[in-house]
Amino acid sequence: MTTWNLQGTQCHLLICNGSSCKKHRGKEVAEAIEKEIEKQDAGSFFHTTMTACNGRCSDACVVIAYPEGVWYRGITPKLGKVLVRKALKGKRLKENMVYKFDKELKASSERGMRGKKKR
Repeated sequence: MTTWNLQGTQCHLLICNGSSCKKHRGKEVAEAIEKEIEKQDAGSFFHTTMTACNGRCSDACVVIAYPEGVWYRGITPKLGKVLVRKALKGKRLKENMVYKFDKELKASSERGMRGKKKR
């Protein structure tokens, strides 16, 4: 196991690999993101983590960007590459945003309000 020195990391991408996201090419999304980070020579800017289910299966494949707290839906390998390039410019994939953090997690579209209410 590797222990990374993460000082200087500006964006942590959490890539869902729960069962629904796996069916929607989650592993390929992670690989595409990693390859784009390498292509952009941005390894010190990003850190990536593959996660278990993030609870938004109908939005597969889900990628969460921190520290912004932005949740993205429907990420494909191609969109994963675009996400990396946009993040490097301080921009977002607005059309794929489901949630954003503003003191608390808030739906950024009506789609984010769908689903079973947590108690």
